[in-house]
Amino acid sequence: MEKVRVTVRSLDAITSAGLTTCLDSLPDVIVTDGEADVVIAGFDRLSAAAVTLLRTAAADVRRPIVLVVNEIREAELLPAVECRVVSILPRAAAADDRLAKAVRTAATGGAELPPNLLGQLVGHAEKLHNEVLAAHGLTASGLSPREVDVLRLMADGLDTNEIAKNLSYSERTVKNIIYTITSRLRLRNRPHAVAYAMRAGII
Repeated sequence: MEKVRVTVRSLDAITSAGLTTCLDSLPDVIVTDGEADVVIAGFDRLSAAAVTLLRTAAADVRRPIVLVVNEIREAELLPAVECRVVSILPRAAAADDRLAKAVRTAATGGAELPPNLLGQLVGHAEKLHNEVLAAHGLTASGLSPREVDVLRLMADGLDTNEIAKNLSYSERTVKNIIYTITSRLRLRNRPHAVAYAMRAGII
């Protein structure tokens, strides 16, 4: 199996060293300071300095980011997703199999946010839509009815299999629809697609 190349970003040397040690113990991961497939970013909280580092990593490395953080607030979720964050883990997860799973998921183009965080992200995006976009009469178009249906079910927290059953589609069809949406609108992942749809008034 080809190893996933991972680079670590943090504001302090202790966190960087701890994450590097955890990652070095994974058989299918190699930690590098060069070209990487996934970025692991670790912080106590998502401070202004942490967000700046995330933005820099997103611009420089241009790869999905797994965020390991002790505390994250609702208002910080959308900026995190916009910085290519595809998974958010508590710091305790760095020492168990959740980190390995998040790395593999990110490396294959997937995203995995806990249901409670995804729900907060949707709620925050809806608030932005109601208070900013709708107030200025802004809307978006260009999505087919079935694409909108898939986005709505994603916003409800359904996974690919559940969406397929709900709409009587195959899982491959659902995956193709999601891929088409994210590619056409240049979105990074599923949470970003849901946030975009909510902010744009599509759902």
